[in-house]
Amino acid sequence: MRFVLIVVLFSYTANLESKSFILENYPFKDKKLKHLVISEAAAFSLALVGFNELWYKNYPKSNFHFVNDNSSWLQMDKFGHAATSYYGGVNGIKLYKWAGLEYKKAVWVGGLTGLLFNSTIEILDGFSANWGASLGDVFANSMGSLLAISQELYWKEQKVMLKYSYSKSVIADSNAELFGNTILQRSLKDYNGQTYWLSVNINSFFELEKSSFPKWLNFALGYSGNGMISAQNKTGDNRYRQFLFSLDVDLTRINTKNKFLKKLTHVFSFVKIPFPTFEFSNNQLKLHSIYF
Repeated sequence: MRFVLIVVLFSYTANLESKSFILENYPFKDKKLKHLVISEAAAFSLALVGFNELWYKNYPKSNFHFVNDNSSWLQMDKFGHAATSYYGGVNGIKLYKWAGLEYKKAVWVGGLTGLLFNSTIEILDGFSANWGASLGDVFANSMGSLLAISQELYWKEQKVMLKYSYSKSVIADSNAELFGNTILQRSLKDYNGQTYWLSVNINSFFELEKSSFPKWLNFALGYSGNGMISAQNKTGDNRYRQFLFSLDVDLTRINTKNKFLKKLTHVFSFVKIPFPTFEFSNNQLKLHSIYF
């Protein structure tokens, strides 16, 4: 499920960014807002139709029901839900501010964009016999949106970002059907190779704006799981948690006058930049010369 959800998120984010670029010359705020709402509604509709055709259509339906999957994949799936809601919210806030909506309304309406999208997917899950709605997913979705909204209201910027990185795991080779065949599929389906990060901008968080300290440099706290051959712990499964500390780069804080590069750095701002990294797992501390 996470594979399809993140693919749709990336497509959805890119679509909204392109709409912002195309419509930026409209002279009236109300026209901007009108076109934004229409574009957003169209993106939602197309995504939901695509979900049904490519995913749910091939599986039996059921009455709406809940499942408890909070122990699955060492909660890596929950971090993925939070990340999708967070970036949906961050992009939504920027776009509704651009469209001229009053500031607090823009923050709340835009910030809840990711939560709304993920909640709609959760409803579809609830009517599928193979899955089911998850309160854990709803909580994770809400936390992602809250992270975006609270920072915008309190700081008017995102000092702490949710980020993602991937490095191919050995386990992925043992079950291509579950974890994917290509590097793209595995980066979205292989939880053993995924890491989610809280990336903190040092300059803004510690109010070093007047110093010569790099404005783009962050420190990052990461979480990952490894050794998982299925969602739940089974025989032959040697799963363990990984806690990481590293440096990072906030691409959105790199100054450039090139509009294309500026948009490109924004689109890829969710990716954690590789750096030397400390890992604590299995009661041991390791140092990676470079960690993806």
